[in-house]
Amino acid sequence: MVRSVKGLIELHGDTEREVYLDSENSGLIFPEALEELVKAYSVAGYGHPSITHKAGWESYETLYQASEKFSILNTSPVELVYTHGATEANNLAILGSAKANKTDRRKIITSSIEHLSVIFPAEKLQEQGFKIVKIPVDGEGFVNQDQLENEADSHTLLVSVGAVNHEIGVIQDLKGLVENVKDRDSSILFHTDMADALGRIRINLKELNVDLASFSSHKVYGPKGAGLLYVKEGTNLEPVIHGQLSSQKLWPGVENIPSIAGFAKAVEIMDKLDKTKLTKLRDKLIDGVTSQVEDVMLNGPKGSRRAPDNVNLSFLYVEGEALTVELSMNGIYASSGSACTSRVLQPSHVLLAIGRKYEEAHGSLLMKVTPFHSEEDIDYVLRHIPQGVARLRSLSPIKRR
Repeated sequence: MVRSVKGLIELHGDTEREVYLDSENSGLIFPEALEELVKAYSVAGYGHPSITHKAGWESYETLYQASEKFSILNTSPVELVYTHGATEANNLAILGSAKANKTDRRKIITSSIEHLSVIFPAEKLQEQGFKIVKIPVDGEGFVNQDQLENEADSHTLLVSVGAVNHEIGVIQDLKGLVENVKDRDSSILFHTDMADALGRIRINLKELNVDLASFSSHKVYGPKGAGLLYVKEGTNLEPVIHGQLSSQKLWPGVENIPSIAGFAKAVEIMDKLDKTKLTKLRDKLIDGVTSQVEDVMLNGPKGSRRAPDNVNLSFLYVEGEALTVELSMNGIYASSGSACTSRVLQPSHVLLAIGRKYEEAHGSLLMKVTPFHSEEDIDYVLRHIPQGVARLRSLSPIKRR
């Protein structure tokens, strides 16, 4: 029996090729973003940005320069709150809005497929008397616009709907959703989790008219440990954690300047990236698997309504966790279900929300193509997925009728 992770890795051994398809959970970093991180740590970012000495001033300047790069989203530096990831940004948006609320608005609306870092803080507010409404989605993951419009009323404080779903890649009509809500009541705050939208679709925050938007560095191949909450100027928000303030008032503690510098560089790279390469690799992977393997289902929409990097497939008569291990033995790294539940063996709430049965959700495989992948990488994956599925099905007691 293997009693250590090191022993497990040694047993795994080397493989012919390694293809990392699990950037939903964590992943590679652009070399240029890593260079920015190292430079900030060693030259102009190691100091505390609110301390009045040269190293502090240099760190503050590095922070400001990073903030300037986010102007491609149509923001100003004063509207940016740095956190250590999108989970923190989502919590600040939802809990901070509720904490700042001095009215009788006690309703928060989300969709049934939001990231758990949106759903959990919203549900936590039920203990304080808030009503939480989860708008259903259709079989492809699109939010029911009519129901959202009907639920948005004078009692609603906040609506939170993600622009691109982290699991099934569905691209919501965010502009339409915001317009419908604001037409009903312009005082309702609109938050969107954009961690999986950044670098995949065009984003103009002023044009979208959202009040709050969350982002994550590692989702754009930047360093881990950096996140961002856009807070539209004039939006009332209160901090949800307390401590010594640095250069920003809504998130105390010293900012992770090196990771923020790398984050900004990664965003700059992603903005210039040709998305057609990702789309081509995505479709090659989807079409290759579905043409070779029977009893497989695509989760989420097809074509332009899907994020260019997202592939989520359900394999009948196969357990998803077993398939990830099978593929790992051949150097292919993917995940089953959502990142937050993969070790609990609970079916993905996103897949259940689009109508998948428990066994279909449990047989899911989530893969994300990246700028680091090649056609040869996808060819290698397409060679091993059919073999892995066939082997696991041969061992399964559940057979096709």
